Amino acid sequence: MLVNDDVHALSAAVSGIVAVPDSPGFAEETFAFNVATVHRPDVVLGAADAQDVAAGVKWAAERRLPVSVQSTGHGAESAVDGGLLITTRRLQELQIDPIERTARVGAGVKWRSVLEASVPQGLIALHGSSTDVGVVGYTVGGGLPVLGRAHGFAAEHVRSMEVVTADGALRRIDAETEAELFALMCGGKGNFGIVTALEFSLFPLGDFYGGGIIYPGADADLILAAFREWLPTLPDDASPSIALLRLPDMDFVPPPLRGNFVVHLRFAYMGSRDEGDALLAPMRAVATPLMDTAGPMDYLDVDQIHMDPADPLPFTDGGALLTDLGEETVADLLELAGEGSDCPLLLIEIRPLGGALARGGALADAVSGRDAAFLLFLVGFNMPPLAEASMASIRAILTAMVPHSTGFTLVNFHGLPGDEADRARAWSPAVYERMRAAKASYDPGNLLRFGHAITGVPPQ
Repeated sequence: MLVNDDVHALSAAVSGIVAVPDSPGFAEETFAFNVATVHRPDVVLGAADAQDVAAGVKWAAERRLPVSVQSTGHGAESAVDGGLLITTRRLQELQIDPIERTARVGAGVKWRSVLEASVPQGLIALHGSSTDVGVVGYTVGGGLPVLGRAHGFAAEHVRSMEVVTADGALRRIDAETEAELFALMCGGKGNFGIVTALEFSLFPLGDFYGGGIIYPGADADLILAAFREWLPTLPDDASPSIALLRLPDMDFVPPPLRGNFVVHLRFAYMGSRDEGDALLAPMRAVATPLMDTAGPMDYLDVDQIHMDPADPLPFTDGGALLTDLGEETVADLLELAGEGSDCPLLLIEIRPLGGALARGGALADAVSGRDAAFLLFLVGFNMPPLAEASMASIRAILTAMVPHSTGFTLVNFHGLPGDEADRARAWSPAVYERMRAAKASYDPGNLLRFGHAITGVPPQ
């Protein structure tokens, strides 16, 4: 049990904010974007810099207290209960090198800040569907970019990182310095340390064509069948996805769509208007859309493609990697989530993989999913009276998808982690065994045990 002297010792060792549950600022410091997740650590450290992170981890290790970390809280699937929570949102270092085409960011930087600095210099980063997400948590979980089929997973393009391991040491690692730790941190979701800074590659920005087409939900079977036939005609430079949306009557939903069941086709492509229009023409001809926003786009407006909520919400989610999107797969999905079903979920998303996502990068990493054809991702509200129904629907759909699944997931889309066998599904068996060996080496006391954590190889 922590006593006042322990808390005072932490305060004396750091320059950032230290708060306990009855302190002013505790609720603000522990707040997560997923407001259904309420963290209850024994103490929270609002780190001011990497040295604070190292001091906090060392302090916790000396007391055998578990440690967790949060920047934005977008990935807060499960609540932190006890121990030390380190928040890294104040680590706002941001440097763009337009000659080397690299960015260096602190652990609190969001993708929006990176783009605002890089786009004026003709460069983009491999962010996901929302630029409000933190760079580090997204990337160490693999990172599935909007332009993933063109460039691959974000973790493949990390150049180096600075990480505090469970012994409190601040290390700079890359493909040559502590290569195995570096490889497993790129996709291993922070199982071996807390990243304080990340350096990664940027990519040239040319003409950009993006946006979406929204169709009536009643046409879901027709749209998904056309989507399946359309995909093989696309070049790798085109990155589409499609979602079934049951949109609530809330301010973040465009007025014509509030309270409706719709199908949302998303499209991102580095190319001209003529090229983009030609690629999208078959899907524009399938059915009469409710809305069509696809066209030449300022890259700083890229969030308009997926239209993810910008404000914190209470949600629960889950995912699976699919082998196909055949007629049986679509029929099984629509039986539970199509027109006329009682599905309560906000979003049922299908992201095609393939292209550069299937090929892998030049360096070793811990990213899974390269053998899959699609990612299925499910999101529902986690608040009364919808919470129980959302969770039940996610379980039912994932069960129905088992015959069409690889049996594995992507860690950033896994959902609430279960037992050890369930957590292992986020990586290939070979990578998982390497991770267990590394966990036993770098975190033998299982200090980093929250979130999608694994356990080390047991002693012989």
